[in-house]
Amino acid sequence: MMATLSTHVLDVSTGRPAAGLRVTLESSDGNLLAEALTDADGRVGALAGDLTAEDHVLRFDTGTWFAGHGTTAFYPEVAVTFTVGEDEHYHVPLLLSPYGYSTYRGS
Repeated sequence: MMATLSTHVLDVSTGRPAAGLRVTLESSDGNLLAEALTDADGRVGALAGDLTAEDHVLRFDTGTWFAGHGTTAFYPEVAVTFTVGEDEHYHVPLLLSPYGYSTYRGS
C-alpha cells in the first residue's frame, strides 16, 4: 500500500500561517522525492502520493523563510524524520517560532 503526505506550518510567534515556506521530502537514503512551497494557509495538501513503508525526512527551510520576514532564526532548518507504516495518509504539522518548534503526527 502506498501512503500520502501533507503538512501545515504555523508561525506561533505571530499566530499566522507560514505561507511560502519551502518544504522538501527525502527518502532515508537522501534522495529528493518532492518539494513545494506552503500555500497562503501554510499548507501543502499533497506533498507526496506514493510513499513506501520506510523512514522519510521532511525538511522545512525555516532560516530562509524567517530571513524573508526580517527575522533571524536560531534553527535554519527543521528536519523531521518519520516512519511510514501501514496507514494510508500521514499529516506532519509544524508549529514554528524563531527560537523553537514543535511537531506531531496529525490527522
